[in-house]
Amino acid sequence: MSKENKDKRPRRFRLALFNDKTHEYLFNIHFTRTGFFVTIVTIFTVFTAAIYSLIAFTPIRTFIPGYPDAHSKRAAIQNAMRIDSLESVIYRWELYSENLRRVVEGEEPLKIDSLINSSNGKSGPQADAAELAIKDSLLRQQVKEEEQFDISGRDKRNLPIEGLHFFTPLKGVVSQGYDPALHPYIDITAPAGSVVKAVLDGTVINDSWSDDTGYTIQIQHNGDLISIYKHNEKLLKKTGEKVTAGSPIALVGNTGKLTTGEHLHFELWYQGETVDPARYISF
Repeated sequence: MSKENKDKRPRRFRLALFNDKTHEYLFNIHFTRTGFFVTIVTIFTVFTAAIYSLIAFTPIRTFIPGYPDAHSKRAAIQNAMRIDSLESVIYRWELYSENLRRVVEGEEPLKIDSLINSSNGKSGPQADAAELAIKDSLLRQQVKEEEQFDISGRDKRNLPIEGLHFFTPLKGVVSQGYDPALHPYIDITAPAGSVVKAVLDGTVINDSWSDDTGYTIQIQHNGDLISIYKHNEKLLKKTGEKVTAGSPIALVGNTGKLTTGEHLHFELWYQGETVDPARYISF
């Protein structure tokens, strides 16, 4: 009977540490199987809580990839405020430009109050609406006065190519003229380094290099016009820059394989087709 009771007692374990050289007893610990697992779980829980607290409540969390720091949050808030302000400004300008278009074309202007109240549930300040209403009234009055005395210049807004005043891109000798089938452009010889100029106001839409044409620059003008200048020695303008008629854009050169000497290869495109530049420009 005593043997059976002895077997029912919890089994105890001992972990002892000894010096390997002197066999000196250093430390020992007694534990049961249940106590061992409870200790392990407790240590793991405490360790996890310590790591979580360290990350959640100290600046160490900012070192975690993707975790926003205080500066990022502040920048995000500022950007959101700027976006909201820009949306308001863009909305007002769209409203103003739409009324401008309608007044110029003789249509009935939009009602500002109704637009403000129906634009995605947003309503601008009353001061802005009043200001837009005043500007709209003044604009309509100005257009009426211009139309009365025919000084608005509406007939000059979309001039044909014959009515444009072109600036000479390069003073020189036309070495080869325009041929719509074989040579749909002209070549102008001039000393190397001579300044090439824009023929009209416009925007540079391409500045590039190719093995055949060397340094090339293309300019988009109003009225569906494009001018192209090839074989330059150096380009003075970059894509996206605005140019005025007569402003320097390049220097005459002899770059590219398709050239036999210093000259300017000049093309003029109107409504998607090449035209003879000599008909409109004096070289």
